[in-house]
Amino acid sequence: MFAIVESGSIKSYTRGTDGVQIGDIKYSADIFTSKWTESERNAIGIYPVEIDDSNYKDIRFYINTDITYAYDSSAKKVKGTYGTATARAHADTLYTEQNKTDNEIPTGKDVGDLKAEGLKTILIREVKEQAEVELNKTDWYVTRKAEESTAIPSSITTHRQAVRSKQASMCTAITNAADTAALKTLYTYTTTDGVTSRPLGVIPTLD
Repeated sequence: MFAIVESGSIKSYTRGTDGVQIGDIKYSADIFTSKWTESERNAIGIYPVEIDDSNYKDIRFYINTDITYAYDSSAKKVKGTYGTATARAHADTLYTEQNKTDNEIPTGKDVGDLKAEGLKTILIREVKEQAEVELNKTDWYVTRKAEESTAIPSSITTHRQAVRSKQASMCTAITNAADTAALKTLYTYTTTDGVTSRPLGVIPTLD
């Protein structure tokens, strides 16, 4: 990505795949190839864009800012930087009396109703959905027993119990996470002695 700079101000951006017009002169896309040196591009006001993503965080747990661009004359480039990311709210947000006063509550909703799900609600629902998918694989054993009195194999019963138990422990771990950093740690995979795992664990599946 490149920026077109005039008198120290960024005028526009280009991916460098098409030609550009600067002033009254049109340049072909060749200007962004090795046929032109960086110095030659700089001479007509074209500079590379460099993104600093040191402030960028996992969007699952944080809300990142938009990128702010600034021309750095000493470095001869345009730098894009993120601001400080904001941790997503853990708890559900409910409509308040102030929302009602400001006429911000949609039809069918009222004060105290759900406005936005919190991060923990979303993560817990994901775990429950994963467990449901796994249990659905063996639901037919339960149906067959109800309809034909055919015993459910002990291995299947054990597996279904393990799924429910793991779901419960995973949901508890999410609920008890003290802050966003702790939540993120639950989902961070590490490898020890060739085994890759995460503190939260995963819903067990049939071999």
